[in-house]
Amino acid sequence: MKKNKTLLILVLFFVVSIKGMAQFVTPPPPQPPPPPGLPVDNGVVVLLVLGVIYGVYKLIYSKKALKA
Repeated sequence: MKKNKTLLILVLFFVVSIKGMAQFVTPPPPQPPPPPGLPVDNGVVVLLVLGVIYGVYKLIYSKKALKA
């Protein structure tokens, strides 16, 4: 009798386990599309020119500071 009880518990355990894994889960909704990329216009050229001007200014200023 004990062997039949153990076998019944074992079979029920496996049946419940298989039933739990076989449940259908709905997939999450799709993500919205990413925003469009921003265009690269003349802003890059302006930043480059300003960077060169700032670099030249710093070079001149550092040379003046070394002479003093």
